[in-house]
Amino acid sequence: MKIGFIGTGVMGAAIAGHLMDAGHELTVYNRTKSKADTLVAAGASWADTPTKVAQNSEVVFTMVGFPSDVEEVYFGKNGIFNGLEKEGIVVDMTTSRPSLAVKIAKYAKEHGFHAIDAPVSGGDIGAKNATLTIMAGGEEETYKSLLPIFKVISKATNLFGFAGAGQHAKMANQIMIAGTMTGLTEMLLYAQHAGLDEQKILETLSAGGANNWSMNNYVPRILKNDFTPGFFARHFLKDLRIALEEADKMGLDLKATAEAKRLYEVMVDVKGLGSQGTQGLINIYK
Repeated sequence: MKIGFIGTGVMGAAIAGHLMDAGHELTVYNRTKSKADTLVAAGASWADTPTKVAQNSEVVFTMVGFPSDVEEVYFGKNGIFNGLEKEGIVVDMTTSRPSLAVKIAKYAKEHGFHAIDAPVSGGDIGAKNATLTIMAGGEEETYKSLLPIFKVISKATNLFGFAGAGQHAKMANQIMIAGTMTGLTEMLLYAQHAGLDEQKILETLSAGGANNWSMNNYVPRILKNDFTPGFFARHFLKDLRIALEEADKMGLDLKATAEAKRLYEVMVDVKGLGSQGTQGLINIYK
């Protein structure tokens, strides 16, 4: 299949690589061209604009940073919708606003295209190991047609129905992650100040009720002073802001998530550490 991939960053490049390995013909675009060099060297075709990616593709995947980037990539002067052929499919894997997913799906339907919002969970590790979890929203027939592709890059995928539902599912995921990130950070600080062996406490908690993915994957990085991003803190803060905006629309007061957002605002907006991974939250305590 001819697949386009827009956004070859930390996760996107790994996902696109798996699609190539599965035998798909790949066309790529990224704002910073050098981030696509490895894929191009491996056989992917480079396109100068999202429009040109769409012209060469039956399915176009996008994984960019912020909702404003999604808007530009789809609806801009050089956007996907200016090049997509009839019956073409777009799959946005960016964690973005549910309302934007609805806008994309509405435009697609009105112009003879198909759209799925399909944000993912699993970070850089899940992308590299092809063990992502995909949360999809959109038409069931389109979703089913994409399952062979999804299976190449994921260990689990679920359709939640209407356009934007995948984004709502991802917000639920990020609310949960917010709790685990603040928990593992303060757990580790407590253990350090109590004089406990950090590696031993990690092994012990991993064997009990406190076990969770974030702790197992991020505490080892923290212990090595490794704050390289598996997922950028600035993107996680964006996600928490969207989650709380959506919660407010529902009349929900998510106090713990609001506190997590405040802590990440200190990290990103005050300390200027938005380019670190989410595990860099521990640095605001120092």
